[in-house]
Amino acid sequence: MNLARIKNEGWLYTLAFLLALSLRTIQLGAFPLTDAEAAPALQALKIVMGSRPELGPQPAYIHLTALLFFIFGSSNFMARLVPALAGSALVFVPYLFREQIKPVPAVLLAFIFAIEPGLLALSRQAASSILAITCLLFTWGFWNQKRFGPAGFFAALAALSGPASWAGLLGIGITWAIREGIESRRDKDAEASDPDRDQFSQEDSAQKNSKPSERGLWFADPHSRTAVLVPFFLTFITAGSLFFFSPNGLSAALASVPEYFLSWGRFSGVQPGRVLASLLIYQPPALLFAGLAIWRGWREGSRLAISLSPWMLIAMLLVVFLPFRQMGDLGWVLIPLWTLAAMEMIHYMEILPEERREVAGLVLLIFLILVFAWFDLAGLNWTPIPTPMASLRIWLFFGSLFLIVLSILLVALGWSSSTARLGGIWGVSLTLGLFTIAGTLGAAGLRGINNPELWWLNGQPAQGSLLIETADDLSEWSTGDDHALAVVIAGVDSPALEWALRKHPVSVADTVDMSSSPPLVITGLEANPSLADSYRGQDFTWRQTPAWDSAQFSDWLRWITLRQMPTGGDSVILWARNDLFLDAKAIP
Repeated sequence: MNLARIKNEGWLYTLAFLLALSLRTIQLGAFPLTDAEAAPALQALKIVMGSRPELGPQPAYIHLTALLFFIFGSSNFMARLVPALAGSALVFVPYLFREQIKPVPAVLLAFIFAIEPGLLALSRQAASSILAITCLLFTWGFWNQKRFGPAGFFAALAALSGPASWAGLLGIGITWAIREGIESRRDKDAEASDPDRDQFSQEDSAQKNSKPSERGLWFADPHSRTAVLVPFFLTFITAGSLFFFSPNGLSAALASVPEYFLSWGRFSGVQPGRVLASLLIYQPPALLFAGLAIWRGWREGSRLAISLSPWMLIAMLLVVFLPFRQMGDLGWVLIPLWTLAAMEMIHYMEILPEERREVAGLVLLIFLILVFAWFDLAGLNWTPIPTPMASLRIWLFFGSLFLIVLSILLVALGWSSSTARLGGIWGVSLTLGLFTIAGTLGAAGLRGINNPELWWLNGQPAQGSLLIETADDLSEWSTGDDHALAVVIAGVDSPALEWALRKHPVSVADTVDMSSSPPLVITGLEANPSLADSYRGQDFTWRQTPAWDSAQFSDWLRWITLRQMPTGGDSVILWARNDLFLDAKAIP
């Protein structure tokens, strides 16, 4: 296959972008915002309302979202639109590196980025790390093409995108240092193995060393420095201060550096096993092809594979061993992982015409066996363990896997090793690819909030919509206006609750001031005798978190096959003053 040429390349990238945009915007505002999403969204809303709130360490998201709120109004959809657009634009990153990874794998990688479940989930979360990932990769890509103006622009946006940018830079910097060390060691070994080089070779080496290296060209050329620094500082100052309407965004951007390193001393609650499990569940084809690419690259001395594999490993180690790990940090692992996989997939697309029928037959056979194994595994959810029936299902499952190995060996002996290799790899990878597609649909939230995904943020407001509708109905019954009644949030620390009720006059307090007799009060689930006499209450399940860390094997099996997982969380009570109800206003 000719990897250096591809027809309609521009249209293919456009199609990939439209696919990514569709997956990232469909039902984007259906789920209520979590606390982690609502906090920066509230800061953006307060900027639009004319105040100067203390900003979090990601002013790029806050300011861009404030512009959207100013133009279109605040909503869940608008709060998540900036990450959705950033995640959609990520499909153009492979185009900037197509000379290194070749045009065909680059186009394939663009479509992978469009449907990748982890990147999709990050693109549908407000204030996620996807903005940092996209801006930093665009910076690198434009720098790679010596387009220093756009590189400076995206570098400023990356610096304004919060701690996720510094996490990515740390992984890239460590990888660069390792690669430089490997190349330096190779040069020294080459010189030591050939001490009797002729005079012309020595002169060429001296002349080569006397010229500035390609990496050092920017430092030696004042025009290149200007081309980068001018758009960088202009973008950093204007976007960081929102055209001087929110100047504290600049200090928030600078605070993101110490914030990232201080986070190393805090524990997030996300266990390393959950991170590793997500790779096995959501990205099995990537692990298969990336593993083959690493083996091939190190065996053949591929510079790109030798650079990408340490980057992937270092990014993974930073996620696993740092205590303040988040699922979003895994995004820096997915970029080199899927790049290696896309580069390797191309090698298995060259199937000779005379062996296509045999390869297709083996692929179909493996697919049918794996589908049978899947239904057999899913049947364990309704089979008591331990019982003879459960033992039979387990033996059938492992017997199915053994049958696949036996089929591949028989094809290798009966036809050819090439047919067995191609049919086995594509049969397994295409079937496992269905798990990735299923993960994509789940990450997009198309299965509903009651079918949780590992990539979702904790504390999903399970009955948030019902609580809002109840408050709006009470307000309409008593005043004729859906949002006229004031709400006091007492003793509940939840930015998501404040965001959900933002159309009402909302105040947050530690306790309820009964002398003011507020019409609506929201408290925790604990008893409130002071409210029980003059208020009526209804409890709502507010924050809902799957029990990932305490789940048993049966729970994980049920989640993998049915996406059902035991959940925990907390509830709140909406108290409404007695005189707001219709029966209290009845005429005697």
